[in-house]
Amino acid sequence: MKYRKFPQAEASLSILGFGCMRLPLKSADTKDIDRKQASAMMRKAIDRGVNYIDTAYPYHGGESEPFTAEVLADGYREKVHLATKLPSWLVSSREDFDKYLNEQLERLQTDHIDYYLLHALDKDRWKELKKHGVFDFMDTARTDGRVRNIGFSFHDDLDTFKTIIDAYNWDFCQIQYNYLDTHMQAGSEGLAYAYDRGIGIVVMEPLRGGGIAGDLPEDIQQVFDRAPRDWSAAEWALRWVWNDPRVSVVLSGMSSMAQTDENLAVAEHAESGALSKEDLSVVEEAKGMFLDKIEVPCTSCGYCMPCPHDVNIPEAFRFYNNALMFEDTESWKKNYLSSFKGHTADMCIACGECEPQCPQHIAIIDSLESVSELFCR
Repeated sequence: MKYRKFPQAEASLSILGFGCMRLPLKSADTKDIDRKQASAMMRKAIDRGVNYIDTAYPYHGGESEPFTAEVLADGYREKVHLATKLPSWLVSSREDFDKYLNEQLERLQTDHIDYYLLHALDKDRWKELKKHGVFDFMDTARTDGRVRNIGFSFHDDLDTFKTIIDAYNWDFCQIQYNYLDTHMQAGSEGLAYAYDRGIGIVVMEPLRGGGIAGDLPEDIQQVFDRAPRDWSAAEWALRWVWNDPRVSVVLSGMSSMAQTDENLAVAEHAESGALSKEDLSVVEEAKGMFLDKIEVPCTSCGYCMPCPHDVNIPEAFRFYNNALMFEDTESWKKNYLSSFKGHTADMCIACGECEPQCPQHIAIIDSLESVSELFCR
């Protein structure tokens, strides 16, 4: 396993972080974690050198933090740097900051959080947190030892990112970054802005919710196949992020042991600055083709869920994008209607509860109407 450090930090962090947002589930229609498989995956990763474990208050209906504590029993807690996130949207007073942090410490069965993030900041959420005394909370939590390092995860525009970066003495930040999203949200400019100010960089969505890994459209797959590298689509995407020496940790939301094995194998050989000009041109060509095909920029994060009218929103967009990318509407329509009967896009009544939760700021209602037009009518 390779390791990197945040600027001005002493701890060495594994370049691969284990993200708990997409742990394997018992079945497709539940948030219940497949505890046996997920535990084996996480412990295998730690045994192979992964020392950054990332969870959050709402993951898996609130079960992710207690589950993580179970996996980190028997001496595993001492082997890792534990990261979790304040549920920023639930804070309505200064007291709430401490309430949730103390609850998380109990759920995680630990006396401190190594890397604590304000979760999913955007302009409005940051304004609310400041109103409720976030600066005093962060200073206090670091001083009393409950939190070792303070950061935030981010979903908004570049100007908002810079404003938040300049507002506090952050230890690190977590941004969405992959070869498709260099000009989205914080993007390449935001990454450089934070790093130049001594702030550590953790990357989420390196595979864009799996959309740039696995089975690719045939014409894009041919771009990679022509390259003199025996790399999978996932390996190309991960190596592209790790090629940047300013990135310390790349979070991968692994959902199977096979994904865990592949991620570990790539992380054990990836180096910064290792991609050649030819490698980078291959990625740029694939990027251009992807951007021409993707209609809805959904990363399947699930923040829009549950839908009060039972629409499976991320899967609706996944099937819709794939139908258009692979130019096979009939097959994807048939599979969509059979797989999500009772949860399809035409059940949307435009109540609007989902849209404020979307980190990508997708016009979900209009996009679901497009899905419905293609698949349900």
